[in-house]
This record gives sequence, C-alpha cells and structure tokens, in this order.
Amino acid sequence: MRLFIETVFQFLLPAQCHCCRRFLDQAGRGICSDCLSRIRWIEPPFCSVCGTPFASDQAGVHPCGECAKRRSPFTSARALGAYDGPLQEAIHQWKYEGRVTLTPLFGKWLAEGFARYWNPSLFDFLVPVPVHRQRLRERGFNQSLLLARELSFITGIPFRKRVLKKIKPTIPQVALSGIERRRGVKGSFQVPSKGEVHGKSVLLIDDVFTTGATVRECSRVLKAAGAKRVDVLTLAHALKNP
Repeated sequence: MRLFIETVFQFLLPAQCHCCRRFLDQAGRGICSDCLSRIRWIEPPFCSVCGTPFASDQAGVHPCGECAKRRSPFTSARALGAYDGPLQEAIHQWKYEGRVTLTPLFGKWLAEGFARYWNPSLFDFLVPVPVHRQRLRERGFNQSLLLARELSFITGIPFRKRVLKKIKPTIPQVALSGIERRRGVKGSFQVPSKGEVHGKSVLLIDDVFTTGATVRECSRVLKAAGAKRVDVLTLAHALKNP
C-alpha cells in the first residue's frame, strides 16, 4: 500500500532526488547524478572477513585486527558503500520516512555488488535480518525483507523470510558502543525450525553494517542451527571518516 501511494504521488508530482530534493531529469531514478557521484563506494583492499576497508591502498587481502582476534560466525561480509553522505540520507529516507520507491534501485545496486563477490549457485537461499513485531508495527515494513525480495528476483536465489525470528525487542542501536550492541542483541534471534537451515549455505541480508553485532548474532544462531555457511551482504557499512 505504501509503495502504491508513493508511486501515485511520483506520477502526479515532479520527481525529486531523495537526498538533496533537486528535481530529477530522469523520473524514477530516485537519486540525482550529483548525489550519486558523492557516494563513497567500497573498493578493495578491505578485510577478507568483515569487509571493512583498510586505510592503506597497499594492504593485501587478510583479516583486520578485530577479525583476527575474534573468530567470526560468518564467512564474509560485504557492503556496497560507506554509510555517510547521500547514501546515508537515502537509506534514512527509505527506512524511516517510508520512501519505499527506492527499493528497486537499492535492489539493483545490491545485485551488482553481489555479482562482484559471489556466484548465485553458492547459496541455497537468502535470509533477511528480521525485525521484532513491535518495530514492524511502527515502521510498517521490514527493510531487509524488501532488499532480500529484490535480490531474489534479480538473482533467482530463493529467499526465506521465516527462517530467522526476532524474539525480543532491542533498544535503538545508533548511540550504543560495540560492546553495548553485542550485549543488546544477544539472545534476540531464534531459528524456529532448525531443519530448514541444516547443511545449507545462507546469505544474510541487511541494510547497514554498523558494528556488525546484529549480523554476527544472526549468523551465530544460524550456524548453531546447523547452517553450513553464512555470508552477509548489506547496502552500507559505517566507517570512520578518512
């Protein structure tokens, strides 16, 4: 319903960039060319596990210090861009202001990023990071599910929206430290039917990799339920400013 209403308004009104509000020369694109040019897309070299970019362009392929110290439950995590500037604004508009007409564009980007790192035959299905029913009522949609659905449509990989369940609400994670986030999400997720994931390779989908606490806990629960492999793909990764 939200997508239908937004589509009607876009048809009736001139299309504007979701970041800077400039009128678009190409309706339906969602973000103007100037804002697109200012997105910091993530390129190698980066951590072979969590995908965090290294400060030096001369760094090789290896785990970062954090991943070297602590074994990760996922095999690899990759993100498309840095969570700042126009990409952060676009995600904020999409996630919190209900600009769901951005979903196809985000899905296209996600598919392009996916093709850089994996082959569709590697995964049995996609799993969106779930939200608690309380948050779902407030927001009206699960942004990770929208992304997983788009990626599934483009790649042909099935998605399973009920493999993971969020069984307890968590407080907003934005202002929390990494340790606080890990404590906050511990025990928040559950695999209702372990038989669905036993021996399967899973790609976990979320919008933003901040400290990684949420996707690590989801991956840990999936592996504990018997998943053979878990990888992570997100739209953005929160990085320290250069």
